Formats: sequence, C-alpha cells, structure tokens
Amino acid sequence: MADPAVVGDLVARDRRTSAPALRADASGRSYSYYDFVTTSYKAGNVLRYLGVRGGDEVAVAPDFLPEPLLTFYGAAQLGAVTVFDADISSLPRATVVGVERESEFDLPPGHKLAVYGGAPERPDTTHWEKEVWSENPAVHPADVSPADTVLRADGQTYTHADLLDAAVAVVDEYGIGVGDEVVVRDSFARPSVVVSGLLAPILAGSVLVFPDEETVGDVAVGEGPEERRVDLAGVL
Repeated sequence: MADPAVVGDLVARDRRTSAPALRADASGRSYSYYDFVTTSYKAGNVLRYLGVRGGDEVAVAPDFLPEPLLTFYGAAQLGAVTVFDADISSLPRATVVGVERESEFDLPPGHKLAVYGGAPERPDTTHWEKEVWSENPAVHPADVSPADTVLRADGQTYTHADLLDAAVAVVDEYGIGVGDEVVVRDSFARPSVVVSGLLAPILAGSVLVFPDEETVGDVAVGEGPEERRVDLAGVL
C-alpha cells in the first residue's frame, strides 16, 4: 500500500480481503484482512462507548492474543494513546486485560475496565468479546493527525508518524512482502516490537503470527528458531 499517514490507514476499508492477516497459533484463532479490519472498527467503537476520546490513554495487557492487538488498532483510530502495560497503579481512561485479572482493578468513576477471555464477574466490567461482537463496524468520526501521539512506552511518547516511518523502513530493509509470516516473539511492551511486529506486517499485507512452540515463519520479531530476525535495536 502507499505510505500511510496514520495507523488507521493500515485498516482502511479497501484492505478488507480474504487474505490471512493474523494467526494466533496457541489459541488456534485466525483473522482474514476482512475480519481484522472490521473488528478493529468494532473495537474502537467499544472504546468510544467506554468514554475514550482523542488524547486519552488506554492501558492494554501485552498478551499474545488478538484482543490486545485489535484494541491498539481501535484506539489509534480514535486518536487515543495505547500503553501496553496494564498496571493497577495507573488510571487511564480505559484498561483492557484478560478476565483472570479482573479482581486486580477497582477503578474510580470515569475509568473503565474491559476484559477478554471470558465473561466478567462484576456488572460494571465490560465483556470485550460480547460488546465487540455486537458493535456496529462503522468508521470512527475522529480527526487524527500524523503528529498525534499513538503510543507511550518506556517514559517516551511516539506519534503516528514516528511509528509508521519506522514500520516502512522495517518492511523495506527486511523485504517483508504479501503473504510472508511475521512471527512476534518479543513483548510489544517494547516500541520496537510494536513497529516491527504489530504495524509492519499489516502494512506489508503479510501475516502477523503469535506463535506456539512449533511455529516457524519467514521473519522473526525477537528470538526465532530459523526465521530471518529483525534487529530491534535498529528500529527506533
């Protein structure tokens, strides 16, 4: 695709095809580009329902599952800022974690909790899968600029332009192409992994893979058994 200006450009409606976009091998789940793009819109609309607006922070557990990834793309479309570190000491506008962590959070008014992987116990906790499944896949009426912050990590903030420029460079340097399997083996609490593992594969039209013990792909983000490996130190 043409060089994108904001993260939301990676999930434009014209990218909805039957080609594979995401595979989570450990859980046996997969998404086509059609499903990935559509579900990212739904995830963003659930965040809007939780009160997330441009500039707000969304804390997301960095689990190797589709839900955190789709939440990141949904938040980016709203102009919100993702922090891949869901910590009980922080108070972002919304926090998104696995259902097993629900009891860790007792958030004050104005701060919402959503969980995935099962139904919550508390009535004021949002069930991610249920709400996303029922949500309208409408495009978000948000005005997002390349200069807007989209990620906060390690005490630094990164704009849409920062991350996308780096993702384009990764795709070019490592020759990532349509259909290649890019295996994410390092934590996306690291901004270099967000660039190389969460953005670059979707930009290139390749397959983003969360591996199990037997997965071998074409490119590894982190330590891999046989794949060519992205040098994360040179990404940002």
